[in-house]
Amino acid sequence: MYERILVPVDGSEGSEEVLYHAGEMAQRTGGEVTLLFVADTSRDSVTVVEDDVVDALEQEGSGVVDDAAEVLDSLGVGYSTDVVQGDPVPTIVDYAERYDYDAVVMPTQGKAGLSKQLLGSVTEKVVRLSERPVVTVRTGTERSLSFPYERVLVATDGSSAATYAAEHAVDLAASLDATLHVLSVVDDSLLGLDVRSALSGAEAEEAAEEAVENVVIAAESRDVEVETHVEHGSPHEAMLDAIESYDIDAVVMGTTGKGAVDRILLGSVAEKTVRTSPVPVVTVHNASE
Repeated sequence: MYERILVPVDGSEGSEEVLYHAGEMAQRTGGEVTLLFVADTSRDSVTVVEDDVVDALEQEGSGVVDDAAEVLDSLGVGYSTDVVQGDPVPTIVDYAERYDYDAVVMPTQGKAGLSKQLLGSVTEKVVRLSERPVVTVRTGTERSLSFPYERVLVATDGSSAATYAAEHAVDLAASLDATLHVLSVVDDSLLGLDVRSALSGAEAEEAAEEAVENVVIAAESRDVEVETHVEHGSPHEAMLDAIESYDIDAVVMGTTGKGAVDRILLGSVAEKTVRTSPVPVVTVHNASE
C-alpha cells in the first residue's frame, strides 16, 4: 500500500528508529524510500543566502542523507536521496505532492536539528498541511515499533473526515491482513444532568454505534477481521486506553479544515494523539473536502 515513501531527515536523535520503520514498510511492499534533506534557508541566521552559505548547508545535508542511507542499506531497501533548499514545512508538503508519494514518515519528538525542530513542530505542521498520508512515529518510547501492523485502531465519529480515515484504515488492514479495531467515544463531558441531556446522551450513544457499524460493513466487505468498541469519557484518553488494552500497533485518524493554510486536525483529539501515542499514527486528509 505504501510503495513510495518519503522520509525527511535532519540527523536528529531518534531518527534511526523512524528510518528502520520506513525501511520495513518498504520491505513489505517492495517499495522505495526517498531520503529528503531540506537546507533551511528560511532561518534568521541565513538572512542573505550567498553561495558559500548555501553550499555549507547542502554539504551538511549530504552527510545527513548518507548516514541515513546506511540504515536502509542494512535492510536491503531501495532508496534515493535528495537535498533541496527552502522552508522545511512547505517544501516537504510540496515535494510529497509533486512526486506523488504514498506516505510521508516523520518522527514526533527529539532534540532540535538542522531545521530547528523537525522532530516536533515541523512534523505537526506537515500533518496539518499534507494532502498525502503522514505516518508519525513517536521516538523514545518503551513500545517497540512493529511492521507489518497486526492490529490497527481507527477512531470514528461519523464525520466525513473520520469516514475517509476509516476507508484508509480498512485498506491498510486488508493489505496487511490485520485486525481492525473500530472505536467511537461518547464524550460525557459535553452532556448535562437534566432530562434533555439524558435524551441527548442516548442519541449520542446511538450515533456512536451507527458510526462504528458503518465501518464494520465496509471492513467485512473486504474480509477484514473487526473488533468494535463504544466507550464513554474523554476521547483522547479512550484512544490511549484502547492502544494499551488491545495492544494496538498503529492508529489511523482523519484531518479536516477550511483549506491548506489553516487546516486543523480533526479536533484536539487527533492532535493530542499524534503527540502522545506510543505507536505510529497515520493521519489522512480527504482532498475533496
